[in-house]
Amino acid sequence: MQIRLRDAATAELACRTRLPYRFGDVTLNEAPLLHLRVIVEATDGRSAAGMASDLLVPRWFCRATSRPSSDDQAALRASVTTALARYREHDAATAFAHWQQVHEELIESQPGGTPDLLERGYGVALVERAMIDAVCRLQSRPFAAALADGLLGRHFPRPRPPLERIALRHTVGRLDPLRAADIAAEDRLDDGMPQALDEVLETHHVRWLKIKIGGTPDDDVARLLAIGRLLTGREAREIRVTLDGNEQFDDFDALRAVWQAVASDRHGAALLQRVQWVEQPLPRALSLGGAPDWNHCPLLLDEADAQRRSWPDSGYHGVSVKNCKSVFRALLNAERAASDPGLFQSSEDLTSLPALAVQQDLCTAAALGLEHSERNGHHYFPGLDHLPAPVADAVTRAHPDLYERTTQGARLRIDAGDLAIRSLQTPGYGCAQPVIDVLDRELEWVTAD
Repeated sequence: MQIRLRDAATAELACRTRLPYRFGDVTLNEAPLLHLRVIVEATDGRSAAGMASDLLVPRWFCRATSRPSSDDQAALRASVTTALARYREHDAATAFAHWQQVHEELIESQPGGTPDLLERGYGVALVERAMIDAVCRLQSRPFAAALADGLLGRHFPRPRPPLERIALRHTVGRLDPLRAADIAAEDRLDDGMPQALDEVLETHHVRWLKIKIGGTPDDDVARLLAIGRLLTGREAREIRVTLDGNEQFDDFDALRAVWQAVASDRHGAALLQRVQWVEQPLPRALSLGGAPDWNHCPLLLDEADAQRRSWPDSGYHGVSVKNCKSVFRALLNAERAASDPGLFQSSEDLTSLPALAVQQDLCTAAALGLEHSERNGHHYFPGLDHLPAPVADAVTRAHPDLYERTTQGARLRIDAGDLAIRSLQTPGYGCAQPVIDVLDRELEWVTAD
């Protein structure tokens, strides 16, 4: 389907965490949730609105900077403005062709070491997702069906129907308490949600954990040994683990020293046997250009994955799937992964929040057949509390398999460690039309130049 971008508007919602979230050298306590609404017009004269959203997370997209968080967030807003201008310049084309042109102009054409590539990509990917949503609504087709039918402008091989359940991979941040007994009375939350790791295991029965590392070597070793002890001798025998370095290691020798120290302890050795891969241990500038000096487990590329050539240039076996890095690039990476059984993709979460961001993210994972996905937005932020009440009501009514009502608000529904996502297969990109209609009415939209 040939379309052109006609109008665009943005709106923001303030979001505060229930728990401080530590990743890399950043602690997140609050961030605005940016929403984008676009109107696309098809060459047959029909038009439709599409939406997407993402948190304005500081110091992840462009880490090589000392600017304050407010300047980081302003730069992300500016990337959306720049991307919209480029999309508007193009004649009618398919959603894929629009993305391909803008991605080439703003990202692929840049030198590989350009520090703001992910920041540039934030705006490109946000517009991309909103346009995908609009095209799916024009055709009255769910995202996976639109992919299978080539309605977005390219046929992407899809070996099976989209998943209806995805296992939740729980994030263990560097500040997170491990045992409820260790939480001081003044720090205990009274919101009906688990706070410590042992409570998460007992409440949600998750089978996957993602553990953040990269503080100091001694802290990392102590932290991993403590988690190893926590998992020993429980039903947690089935739990598998990934480690996330968030670019905090100077080289593989530093990571190897932590690994070997942990392996020297029996609880640590048992934990390492659960580890499936280590994600982005080195700074992005050191992650490309050859085979990595590491053989303990696979490596997953995340922050260093900004261009089409990034993953092949890294020598890493895996690459993250994040909608903020582009849906179409994830689909193209899936073709590469399918060509080599040693390569893989993994669904990761940059604190995606309801409704749009988390549902579109899960839609992508479901279409790619990724059976588990890191989820952290629901744990560090209080459910759907950031949404206007009519929006939260519409979301829980339209997607009762994914959300549940509690006495303290609407929350993500986690059943035996899984998320049920069948309701996301609705016309559009993961969000039922009544939710889009209420968002349209309730948010304070500002026309985007």
